[in-house]
Amino acid sequence: MGSKQPGFQLLVILLIFWKSAGEESSYIIDNVGLTIQPRSTIERGTPVLIGCQVSVSHSNIPDLEHQFQIMKDEVLIYSFNTTNSTVMFELNPARAADSGSYECRVTVKDKSKVSFSERLDVTGLQTPSLSLNNSRPFENEEFEANCSAPGEKGLFIFRFYLRFRTGEPKTIKQLQTNGNSIKTTIKLRHIGDSYLSCNYEISLLSGNKHSNSSNETHVIVKVLNITPVVSVHPSALIFEEDVVEVFCRVVDGPDVEVFLTKDKIILKKVSGKMLEYKFTAKERDSGEYICKAEWGNVQKENYKTIKVKELFSKPKLILEPVDLFEGDRFKLTCNISIYVPERINSNILSYTFYKNNAEITTSNSYISMAHPNMNGNYTCKANASSLGKHFIKESQALVVKAKVPVSKPVLSIVGGTLLLGKPFQLLCQSERGTLPISYTLYGPEKLNESRDVRKPGDKAIFNCPAIFKSSDLSKFLCHARNHKNKVPMIGSGQLMLKSTNIIEPVSNPEMKVVPNEGEVSEGDSMSLVCSVQRGTFPISFTWFHTEIEDPVASVSTNKTEGSYRISNVKGEHGGRYYCVSTNQAKDNKQSNIVLVAVKMAGWKKGLIVVFCILILLPLLLVIACKAHLIQCRRRSTGRLSVKSASTKVERLSLTLAEVNEAANVTPGMMGKSVWSEQMSGSESDDQTSTVTQENPEPQYTQVQIKERDPSRAPVKQSTDTVYSEVRNSQHGVPEVSDGVSVEYAQLNHDNDPSSDNCNQGNPSASANETMVVNTCVSDAPAEQEEGNCEATPDC
Repeated sequence: MGSKQPGFQLLVILLIFWKSAGEESSYIIDNVGLTIQPRSTIERGTPVLIGCQVSVSHSNIPDLEHQFQIMKDEVLIYSFNTTNSTVMFELNPARAADSGSYECRVTVKDKSKVSFSERLDVTGLQTPSLSLNNSRPFENEEFEANCSAPGEKGLFIFRFYLRFRTGEPKTIKQLQTNGNSIKTTIKLRHIGDSYLSCNYEISLLSGNKHSNSSNETHVIVKVLNITPVVSVHPSALIFEEDVVEVFCRVVDGPDVEVFLTKDKIILKKVSGKMLEYKFTAKERDSGEYICKAEWGNVQKENYKTIKVKELFSKPKLILEPVDLFEGDRFKLTCNISIYVPERINSNILSYTFYKNNAEITTSNSYISMAHPNMNGNYTCKANASSLGKHFIKESQALVVKAKVPVSKPVLSIVGGTLLLGKPFQLLCQSERGTLPISYTLYGPEKLNESRDVRKPGDKAIFNCPAIFKSSDLSKFLCHARNHKNKVPMIGSGQLMLKSTNIIEPVSNPEMKVVPNEGEVSEGDSMSLVCSVQRGTFPISFTWFHTEIEDPVASVSTNKTEGSYRISNVKGEHGGRYYCVSTNQAKDNKQSNIVLVAVKMAGWKKGLIVVFCILILLPLLLVIACKAHLIQCRRRSTGRLSVKSASTKVERLSLTLAEVNEAANVTPGMMGKSVWSEQMSGSESDDQTSTVTQENPEPQYTQVQIKERDPSRAPVKQSTDTVYSEVRNSQHGVPEVSDGVSVEYAQLNHDNDPSSDNCNQGNPSASANETMVVNTCVSDAPAEQEEGNCEATPDC
């Protein structure tokens, strides 16, 4: 039993652990609070406690840890981890820099919460104190000043003030630091009593706060008598090679450092109160000498001007002539001026000339011929003696460079190409010659212009008016000159005729058609010829048709004439043509406009004539046939009965040839198609119609002539329309104009030869095959029209 008990206890513990592990722990931050004690507004130096409390609800979480963070103006100033629900942060003593907005943030595991912010205002600033390491400095002597406020913290701006016995304090320094004290150096110039003080300013988010001023410290500035005295010996006139002594002496005050300077160069330095400097005077030694005494940071100075007088002047080289050209003779003279003749004997002066530092002669002048080999830097030296002393002076270097005379100028066309008739530019240029060079151009039409070339790279370019003959180039002259006392060099334009590409623009072209002067028949050939009188080759000719935008042809040739040939002329080749000529001058010229008329071909004309004959001949035959028929009907007394309704009689004769097999129609239908529906179906010739002429209204009837059988006699194939004017009476009966009575006659079908005398020419024709309509009109009585018709030819 005892051996099983430990195992049972272990099992119980495991079950408890498993149960607790299976349950999920939970928590929530109820609230976070912040307190400021004793109050939110306090005097500086008062202790302040800032407390932060948190309330957390949880389940089964022992020893729950809280992270507290206290922030001032959102800047972390304190952080602490604890299981306690409250922490305290102490400000002891509180300063003005502690003023601001405080808040507390509590973090529990992965949850965080912030308290409401609370404002703390600390009033009052500590009064700073000022201390000096020397309250009785010399003028311009530096001393230290220390301004401090040990009880404050923050970002400080310190200011130092100076006040004289009468007057207001004035700021002399302003410094910024993170510390609560600062040291600086001050240097005062004013001799006598003065008062120093300081204050500070702290920068806060809510605004800057200013402290009260410190105590005023009395400062007495003493005079520092270290100004040196300067003396020069000899003090009267100082000449070259005299020995000169300069003395700098400090009379009062402590030991100092003394400096002698000239042109910011220290000549000598000593420690003590006395400085002596000795030298042999040269002309270059003239100037201002400054003596300085320095003690610490204090300096005093004095100066003296020394003028060293020359015994004779520095040599000067003179060139004659000044405007020197190659080939000219020139002279160099070494000149000096003697200022102290009692000390310099001019008879013992000697001169030496040098070229590029090489001696060339011992004389006061040098004569030679200008040449490139004689160019160079020339100097001279003058040698003299005075009181046993030897003097040598050298002149400034003189550069001798003879000018090059201008060469004969050359005229050339700018661009190398001359377009006759167009303005152009001429370049006048000399191959050799020292600048500046003056160019003058003379030419036709009183041309006279000048150009000055002063810098390398510049050119004398002249704008010239147009010329129209190439020979006019020889009339141009250019004068070049770079020496006013010499004759100019002259260049002629004659050489330009060989070296210039001269282009003559084309003249106005002339357009013509070859052959026939613009008239050509279809199928023939023609040429459009475009020609010019003059122009530089090659010449381009382009032909245009006025109705076509693009050119029809173009050719380039070395002739004054170009042609465009059309071998097989068609109707569309007719119209208005012109040509345009041009060459390298790019000056397009347009010709006259030529009209090309294309005539119809001869075979087409013959074909049209034949066609017209073939068309007109049948028509003439039909007309002739009809004429014979009319005459026949006038003479016929057959079976046509005409009853007149007025004095004028019109006789209408109808012959019906019924061709049932060919037309597949009945005579009755044919009659109906020819006449109106009021026509009677009876074949009697005695039917008449009497009409009254009231409001006559024309009606027209078309009669179709049927084609005859080809096996029989030929009949003219055509469609003839015969118009008969008919008016309707009041009863709807057709009425013939002018009171004419119209009878309808139908050819009887017997073999009576007298029934139709017009068919005697064709015995084979029968009434069943052909219908002929004849209309005979006459103004005579019907009795006069009776008679037999003559035989007519087959119609």
